[in-house]
Formats: sequence, structure tokens, C-alpha cells
Amino acid sequence: MHSLNLILPLLLFSSLLFLQLLCNVSGVGVNYGTLGNNLPSPKKVAQLLQSTLIDKVKIYDTNPDILEAFSNTGIDLIIAVENPHVSNLSSDPSAAQHWFTNRVAPFLPATSIVAIAVGNEFLTTTALDSDPSTLFTAMQNIHAVLVSRGLDRKIKVTTPNSMAVLASSFPPSSSTFALNLMPTMTSIVGLLADTGAPFMVNAYPYFAYRDNPSRIDLQYALLGNSTGIKDPKGYVYTNMLDAQIDAVRSAINALGFGNRSIDITVSESGWPSKGEPGDTAATSENAKTYNTRLIERAESNRGTPMRTTDVVEVFVFALFNENQKKGGVSERNFGIFNGDGSKVYELDLSCKFCSTDGEGKLSGFGEKGSGGSRGASVWCVAKPHADEKVLQDVLDFCCGPGGVDCKDVFQSGGCFEPNKLHAHASYAMNAYYQMHGRNYWNCDFKATGLVTFSDPSYGACRYPQQ
Repeated sequence: MHSLNLILPLLLFSSLLFLQLLCNVSGVGVNYGTLGNNLPSPKKVAQLLQSTLIDKVKIYDTNPDILEAFSNTGIDLIIAVENPHVSNLSSDPSAAQHWFTNRVAPFLPATSIVAIAVGNEFLTTTALDSDPSTLFTAMQNIHAVLVSRGLDRKIKVTTPNSMAVLASSFPPSSSTFALNLMPTMTSIVGLLADTGAPFMVNAYPYFAYRDNPSRIDLQYALLGNSTGIKDPKGYVYTNMLDAQIDAVRSAINALGFGNRSIDITVSESGWPSKGEPGDTAATSENAKTYNTRLIERAESNRGTPMRTTDVVEVFVFALFNENQKKGGVSERNFGIFNGDGSKVYELDLSCKFCSTDGEGKLSGFGEKGSGGSRGASVWCVAKPHADEKVLQDVLDFCCGPGGVDCKDVFQSGGCFEPNKLHAHASYAMNAYYQMHGRNYWNCDFKATGLVTFSDPSYGACRYPQQ
């Protein structure tokens, strides 16, 4: 087996470029809360989501039934340390080791856990009555556990913050963190920058509009094409969410991290379909409009006025209306689905690369066709401009110690043509990825591989599926 160092034909190059564009389309995350006594089983939830464009799920604990249900589904999970446990995990590194050993390790690698969220809005809730630095220490201790197990590249440690960590959010370009939180936020942001973890923020234009309906344009809050609000530094905002994201970016920069690479993830954002009497904003129509536009934004890979090239990952809040959640009516009505599994309103979550009900539409939990398998529609290929020396090493590994049957890329095999290193390596990488459970780290290959929902098979060459 060999590879000729010839220039790829124009047609093949165009195909690879198109594949790269497809792979750069972001999926959508969703928050899966369980404060309800009428919710479907985790297994049914996992089965339904496999038929949607949702490829990331964020939960609020380490519920073993959920971790088990999402094993081998091709869906990434973000798990959480509940607020009451943060102090304990900060007190002793062995406590973090014990927590991870008992709550997380048993489900790896079958369940694709990609991040641990330490607390939820801890600094503006629990930490009001305690030392905010305990959050940073807990994050450090958990990260140390991951390092000791060689998992720190696969699983990131972060914490979701509310917008209340900011001293003010407008204008975005002059935003800073609250003065009393700056020491802790400096430590946390430094850890995120050093470990490649995202800064998470729970951002809700709904609450801002609900509390100031006479001062805020509804379309601006609903992510519509507003006439635009100008920042003193020249940025123009047509929707409030972008302004909130950039306010967080300014606060990070103000701490001295402007030259560091730190992604911002919207860990929660949504709109309720029902609220208290007199709450005219909380309607099914507004919820549908907001979440439709939020999902479109998540898929678009669009940046913000301040950082136009930054990709912002988004987690919709929430999967279910949770009838046992504390607070007002709106708190229990952010769900896309009712507790019985019926849809609160029509929202397009269909995924053209995923198995569906045959019509490209999302079925409810109790409807026929909710058990499609997402996993068979995921492949691994080499990045178009990957280093050829590394690709040759990867090819040799996969077809040797990696155990891949590479007969199809030998001469006369169905995937021998085009006789190019990139094509042969892609085939071998995918076969290895499928053999080992389709965990995202099985498609890393020294950062030369990428996961795609577009079948790379061509002509007589069929890329294997699990």
C-alpha cells in the first residue's frame, strides 16, 4: 500500500471542501432537568433525541439512569456537581477523587461525557452565604482528578454563571465583573484559559424584557431583526443575546485575558410558554419564535459584533416543563415538551443526517417513530489540510496495531482509488472510530480527524458504520 504525492483532482478537492463545510455546522445543546413527577424515562428521552439535531445534553447532576441511557448514543453529555456539594469537593482533593470514582468513572467511555459543570450560578446564589473561592478550589480539584487519569483533554471543567456576575451588562463594551467577585473570577477565567474550557453563561433576554417591557423592544429580546442598538465603540446589536454575550466577553477582557483564547458558551437560554397573570411576554407563540431563532443561531456558526468569527455554542432551556420546580409559573414552563412527552408547540428539531420517523419530522415521546438511531449516521474522516506525515503515522497505526481491516484500501480494493494518502487515512480512521464506540476522542488522531454526519462513501467505496 502506498500513496502518491499528486495534486488532488479539482472534483475531489471540491468534495472535500464541501465536506469540511458540513462538518463546521454546529449542533444544538439542550438542558435536561428532571424536577417533575410525570417525565418520560431517561431511556425514552435518549431515544427521542437521537432522531434530532440535538447532539449535546446538559444535566444538573450525575443521575446514573441518565448516564446509562445516553451510552453509545453519539450524544455528548455535560454533567454537574450540585451546588450543595461544591464546598465538600473544595475541602479535600480526595473528596473530588471519590466523587469522580463513584459517580462518573463507571460510565466511561461508553457515555460521552465532555464537560463537568461545577455548580450552577453558584457565585450569585450559594456563594452569597459562603466564600466564593470554594468554587475555584472545587474546579481545581476536579481538574486534578482528570489530569491524574489522563482525561483532561477529553473532559473539561467549567461552571455556569448567571448574568448577575456582571456589574452591568450595558453597554457591552464597558462591562466588567462585579467588584466583589473579581478575585474569584480572575482565578476561574485563568483556569478556563489554561485548560481550554469554555466560559459558561446563562443568558435570558426574556427576564430583561419581562421586567422592562416599556424600555425594551420585544423583537430585540426575541432575537428578531431589530433596528439595532449602538454601542459607544461602534458595535451594532440587533438582538439582546448577542449584547449579553459581548458583555461577558468585555468582562473577561477587563480581567486581562483579552489575548487568551476563551470560548463563551450560552449554557442556558430560553423563553417560557406560560407565566403569571399579566405576563404578556410568556406565550407559546413567543416561546416558539425565540427558540426557533435560538436554534438557527446555534446552527449558523455566527459570531457576535465584537467577535464575528467566534462560534458560540448554545444550550436551549429546557427540554421539559418541570411541574415540581420552585418559583413562579414561568419557571415551570420553559420546556419544549410537556411532562407527558407531547410538544408544547411546534419546533423543528429535525436533523437531515440523523435517523427520523421517515418524514424528517420529530415525533413526540408517545408517538410512533421516536426510537431512531443516531449512531449509524456518524463518521470520522481526516481534516482536509492535515499534515501528511501525521496522516501516514495514523494510517500505519490503524492498519497495524489498531486492528483495522484495511484490505479495501489496498490495490484492487473498493477504496484504493483515489490512491491518495488523505483518502486512505480517512477510511482507516473511520474504521477505527466505528470499532471503538464512536467516542469523539477516537477520532482525534493527533488533531487530524474530525467527526461528520455526512456519509463520506463514494462510488464503490463504502465507509463502514458501527
